[in-house]
Amino acid sequence: MADVTYRPRPLLRTLLGEVLRRRRLEQERTLAEVARDACVSVQYLSEVERGRKEASSEIVAAVCDSLGIGLADLLAEVGRDLTAHRAPVLRLETARLRRVVHAPRGSRSGDVVLLAA
Repeated sequence: MADVTYRPRPLLRTLLGEVLRRRRLEQERTLAEVARDACVSVQYLSEVERGRKEASSEIVAAVCDSLGIGLADLLAEVGRDLTAHRAPVLRLETARLRRVVHAPRGSRSGDVVLLAA
């Protein structure tokens, strides 16, 4: 059977925080500067950036305004990062073919069942 490595699905809050941090660092701004402009505490913004807090839409909008980025741009970047974390998909027909080709002698033939969580 094919070697498939499964990665746990990242949380939306984790990806959102990573993008916000990346954008802030690209602008060479400190947590304190962005937090002040967004009217949130430095500690809270730090937790959001580390994916430990689930920020409300109002907080995300305030941080986006502070960074000068549009919400659509933020979400598009999060979407690209999410796509990069997507687990590989193995089609059932491909798995059947691989089993037939790689089946050891004397093994029983049958359908391959793939379960994905």
